[in-house]
Amino acid sequence: MFEKLNEQLNQLFKKKEAVKEGKKEETVFKIDFSSNQKTVNFPESEDKSKIDFRYPLIIPYAYSHIVWDEVQSELIYKIEEPILDQREKETLVMLEQGVKEFINMSFIAVKEKETLIEFLEKNVQVLLRELNIDLDKNSYLKIMYYIYRDFIGLNKIEPLMNDIYIEDIECNGKNSPVYIVHRRYGNIRTNIVYKDFDELTSFVEKLAQKCGRFISYSTPIVDGVLPSGDRVNATYTEDVSSKGPTFTLRKFSREPWSPMKLMQAGSISPEILAYLWLLVENGSNILVVGGTGSGKTSFINGLAFFIPPEDRIVSIEDSREIRLEHENWLPSVARAGIGAGEEKAGEVTMFDLLRSSFRQRPDYIIVGEIRGQEANVLFQAMAAGHASMATMHANDVKTVIRRLQTPPINLSPSLVEILDVICLMTFAKIKGADRRKLSAIQEILSVSEGGNAVVNVPFKWDPMNDVFLFKKQSNIFDKIVIKKGISIDRLWKEFDIRKKLLIEMYRKKIFEFSEVQKIIHAYYRTPQKVLKEFGLIK
Repeated sequence: MFEKLNEQLNQLFKKKEAVKEGKKEETVFKIDFSSNQKTVNFPESEDKSKIDFRYPLIIPYAYSHIVWDEVQSELIYKIEEPILDQREKETLVMLEQGVKEFINMSFIAVKEKETLIEFLEKNVQVLLRELNIDLDKNSYLKIMYYIYRDFIGLNKIEPLMNDIYIEDIECNGKNSPVYIVHRRYGNIRTNIVYKDFDELTSFVEKLAQKCGRFISYSTPIVDGVLPSGDRVNATYTEDVSSKGPTFTLRKFSREPWSPMKLMQAGSISPEILAYLWLLVENGSNILVVGGTGSGKTSFINGLAFFIPPEDRIVSIEDSREIRLEHENWLPSVARAGIGAGEEKAGEVTMFDLLRSSFRQRPDYIIVGEIRGQEANVLFQAMAAGHASMATMHANDVKTVIRRLQTPPINLSPSLVEILDVICLMTFAKIKGADRRKLSAIQEILSVSEGGNAVVNVPFKWDPMNDVFLFKKQSNIFDKIVIKKGISIDRLWKEFDIRKKLLIEMYRKKIFEFSEVQKIIHAYYRTPQKVLKEFGLIK
């Protein structure tokens, strides 16, 4: 599709160039997008008032500056961009107006930014010649940056979109500073403020367009996904949000977190990973729970690495977040319908997808998040022998059981008992830094009519000492022994082997997504070879 579009664009440009007496322009504006993914070494300081730190976002045009604000007594996140003089500002206004009239940029929901930048720059050069504007190279590059930012990028927040350490971008309306959720420093106010109502309204419309959705006074709320995979929620009118249009962007890592990266971040220990590896391999049913932003999706994506390479996986989500390096994987995403009322034309719900998955012969079903009637179908699938994992919003096991047993889910205790383990994720502050932790793993032994559960806790995080406590007693291991017909000693021996393998992978700094998956898949096929390569056997 993009190749055809690009060909049309090139033909259009050639026609316009022919009119300009065949003069060919040289493109000089470049952005190295790969440089935005480099690791930043943040200063270690428990005293936030001492923090004054910069790092690049769009080299060499935009930088972040995290610094202590003495007036507000808080950390702030400043975007530093090229400063334009009065003539440059006037030129930018003229060129942006010309671009709007000269070319249609509504196609920019494609991912190949380099090609779009080249096409845009060639048209800007034509406009400069038509308007008889002469710019030195420095002014030209600064102006091109803002044209790129506003037409191909996401306007004022484009630098934020290039910060891999930002998880959420939140605008609460007109004259309200944009806030971010930073992986290192948590919630921070930025220096971005939408002071003009029309500007904010236009930007929310742009977000909806990029998501392939429609937003208006009659449909003032939109949920969608950008071409980059980032999730958008936006409102349009003052009737819905009193400060005017709003938006919240949930940014996702361009590369999913591998189990080893979770270990590197301190979210989990090698013993926990070895334990979960054996559970996933043997078809256990796992529910990952926690509050918003606690790392549930990253964790379940890491767990999916341990699914055997030949197994068929069906994932079901309302927005695409799960990403796997697995050939036999069928990803399904719910789709909103068109129209008003309860019955919307073309709507495909998670319930529909989950029900359909039974005919797709999955070995493992992964549900992004369970909220309502799809939970009934999922637990029926577990009861029918389909190994499953899912996420759910809750803070503890008691809340999970209550939600599963009350409307709109209404599961019986016997169905809830199909669940093998609940992994509790939490958001914690350690030495002044925000961290996501697996706070406990609880094995479900029995559930009563009143919603009380009897559990076994093989792993627990000690927040005082920041260590994971391990109890070598697992009821789920006992179930695996019966299910697979192997001895408990052999299972614990395998646990020790995999723990050592994970430690060696960590020691050798093997964290990258594809490399970790390759080793895990290789272990399933030729375990002795892998163990020899890591020096664990001779």
